[in-house]
Amino acid sequence: MSTLSDLVQAQGRSSEADIEWLHLLVGDWQLLADLAFADIVLWVPSAEGSFVAVAHARPSSSATLFYRDFVGQAVKPEWVHQVTEAFETATIIDTGTPTWYEETPTRVRAVPVLRRLSPSTAAISEAPVAVITRHTNLSEARTPGRQELTFNECANDVFAMIASGDFPDLGAPTGPRRGAPRASDGLIRLDVDGTVTFASPNALSAFNRMGFAGELEGESLAEVTTSLLHGRLVVDESLPLVVTGRAPWRTDIEARGVTVSIRAIPVRNRGERVGAIVLCRDVTEVRHQERELITKDATIREIHHRVKNNLQTVASLLRIQARRTHSDVAREALGQAMRRVTAIAVVHDTLSEGLNQNVDFDAVFDRVLLLIAEIATGHNTTVHPKSTGSFGVLPSEYATPLALALTELVTNAVEHGLAGREEGEVEIIAARNEEQLSVKVRDNGVGLAEGKVGSGLGTQIVRTLIQGELGGSIDWHTIMGSGTEVTIEIPLNWLTKN
Repeated sequence: MSTLSDLVQAQGRSSEADIEWLHLLVGDWQLLADLAFADIVLWVPSAEGSFVAVAHARPSSSATLFYRDFVGQAVKPEWVHQVTEAFETATIIDTGTPTWYEETPTRVRAVPVLRRLSPSTAAISEAPVAVITRHTNLSEARTPGRQELTFNECANDVFAMIASGDFPDLGAPTGPRRGAPRASDGLIRLDVDGTVTFASPNALSAFNRMGFAGELEGESLAEVTTSLLHGRLVVDESLPLVVTGRAPWRTDIEARGVTVSIRAIPVRNRGERVGAIVLCRDVTEVRHQERELITKDATIREIHHRVKNNLQTVASLLRIQARRTHSDVAREALGQAMRRVTAIAVVHDTLSEGLNQNVDFDAVFDRVLLLIAEIATGHNTTVHPKSTGSFGVLPSEYATPLALALTELVTNAVEHGLAGREEGEVEIIAARNEEQLSVKVRDNGVGLAEGKVGSGLGTQIVRTLIQGELGGSIDWHTIMGSGTEVTIEIPLNWLTKN
């Protein structure tokens, strides 16, 4: 399904600022449907002079009217007049009498969406940028309780603010959706002075769990919160503005081991604040899980860091041993082992710097190339390394074997391809698409004898890593004239299939 941006842009009548405003509005889409006990649909004007649905939310607080999504469809004939009138007059339009949708009586309200031009001014767009239709199911008509009446009043207030450009609030920071309070989690209604005029049972229960024993209604929410936090040295500085309903922010209250997330929605009438809606949710378990994840991420990063340090220690021990041995063969074997361990350490060092398990392999390989200087020095050769193209971001499962394989290939190019030369070139070319990573390692050395590929330990390691661990292919051949070219091709989807 197309995204909201794609659907709106396809109509060709909305600016980037309009689309951004609609994104902010749809961020609270489910809240609007739950407060209204109704399906809500967002319509934008189309190039043909009609309207197209770009968002649809069903209420979790009551039965839905529409079992199929309207997104991407043109407005139905029975609603087009009402939607058009709301769009052209920039006023809320209600149906005079109940209408019918598939044998179900409904009440439809069309709400124009006006955009605030700046958070610091009262200026709004000259014309609506979209229209919201609110579809209430009348087949379940019954005497509403006090909570349902209050929810509907809150919905009417929010829709009125949408029609005047006061909602969404440009001053509200965008926060994580995980753990965000919902209408069903707990709702408190405040008057202009911050006194509670209504508190849903779930909201009262959340405050009871934090240690408040009385009734919230008639109390100042700021004073109640202050009593719960008595004696705490560290308090979120935004808390007073949230619990008084003065700022459209979100914060947490923690008391007696219980954490409650609170979000305030100031209610405005013609720009003047007249009260607030405060949503609250017990997020104790959510915060506990987040802290556990942070701890585990930090532990993984520390493990990578320690593994890297241990690998560097092993490499140092191998280097010391190589310097003290009197056998050229043993010295060479220890030197190769040291370089292999160092290449693995480079990947672990990169992994230890972040919390995710993906690696910018271009940065890793730049550090691997530094090993060339050390290899060349041991053979009295000046090497000019050159790297072109990009490896991109790779998962650690790719990074470690690929870094080790490339280390072996570059080492072979210097030790065998450029053997006996005062200087030479080693070029690494990387090319990547969605399906495959291709790497070429070239040198301008003596080249391979026709049809002959090395059979040493380094070649065996490269074959095992590329073909066995990465499911790729590798090919050695002599470049026309002089030098050797090794081509590696790795399917990027191989690991996900296994």
